[in-house]
Amino acid sequence: MWDDVWVDARLCTMEGPGLGVVEPGAIAVRAGRIAWVGPMAELPATPARHRHDCGGRWILPGFVDGHTHLVFAGDRVGEFERQLAGATRRQLAAEGGGILATMRATRAASEDALVALAAPRLARLMAEGVTTLEIKSGYGLERESELRMLRAARRLGRENGVRVVTSFLGAHSLPPEYAGRAPDYLTHLIEEVLPAAMAETLVDICDGGIEGLTIPHADMIRLYEAAKARGLPIRGHTDQYRDVDGGRILAGLGALSADHLEYVNEAGVAAMAKAGTVAMLLPGSTLFLNEPRRPPLDGFRKHGVRMALASNCNPGSSPTLSPLLVLALGCSFFRMTVTEALRGLTVEGAHAIGHGGQVGELRAGLPADFVLWEISEPAELCYWLGGAPPRQVVRGGVAA
Repeated sequence: MWDDVWVDARLCTMEGPGLGVVEPGAIAVRAGRIAWVGPMAELPATPARHRHDCGGRWILPGFVDGHTHLVFAGDRVGEFERQLAGATRRQLAAEGGGILATMRATRAASEDALVALAAPRLARLMAEGVTTLEIKSGYGLERESELRMLRAARRLGRENGVRVVTSFLGAHSLPPEYAGRAPDYLTHLIEEVLPAAMAETLVDICDGGIEGLTIPHADMIRLYEAAKARGLPIRGHTDQYRDVDGGRILAGLGALSADHLEYVNEAGVAAMAKAGTVAMLLPGSTLFLNEPRRPPLDGFRKHGVRMALASNCNPGSSPTLSPLLVLALGCSFFRMTVTEALRGLTVEGAHAIGHGGQVGELRAGLPADFVLWEISEPAELCYWLGGAPPRQVVRGGVAA
């Protein structure tokens, strides 16, 4: 017997290279997983405890938000106003603003406080269909604060019934205690902080940045190699502000994803394609920072690089909590196709966090994470600027 069956639906399964449309279709759920999915005409005559008539509405996999900085304290609204008045990010950083401002607020917050602050943000993402998300550390920049952030991320997943993948981003920036001593700080992360996080099973991925802003490439690569030696997959922010050959470097290290990529060069794109490194595109930050450059989508298409989309929710460069807005920006701002954008926030987002084939699709055996939408066609999710709320979100077979 099935627990639930959803019938008379129009499905985007994400099977194959497109949206994998099945209409009319049905989904059967047992014990929190998809037991059967396919055309209505082939639906087995298995009894179900509950039958849901979708009335021809669309069902898509739950969104996978594969790049967020959801756990932090404080905000940077004041800096935002100053930037509008002409202050530069360099000026604000010299005054102790930017990441270091968030660092101070986050260090001062307890684990309970971090969870309480992040929970409403998470609720917003979940309300728009997110069923899996990645959450990074990186605003503590010292052992205990980094561990608190990761513990908070794990709690958010447990307490809210959402799948959370954690990334260790201790090398987000150079903390003031290590000013001018990047090699020493990376040694501290490698020898003390990352092992402590792994000992508590708090970390799934090691993140970092090949940007050369405060931490040289060679030191960041030391951290990546240490993480890989401990069995952790890696990913990184790169090529956001200029071409630093980061796409090629991360691909050479076997990274799950390279994120931002506004200035990635073609050799880097080709290397990413060969390595299977996903291009994680973050239009919220490009828009918010008013950056003139866009990632080279034609190059990604030419070389066959997977493209994912994510909110990059953070207090400094992408204060967005709307995956629907991200879809719209991916299309209207980055010029992705509807298919690319919808796949980018589902199946490709899953690949970017090492969960390819586990979430982001409608397929028998996978978690029953899907969303029933009140739309006439899938393109509506990319057309409205955050204005197409879901009719029903199902996580692990349970309707929200």
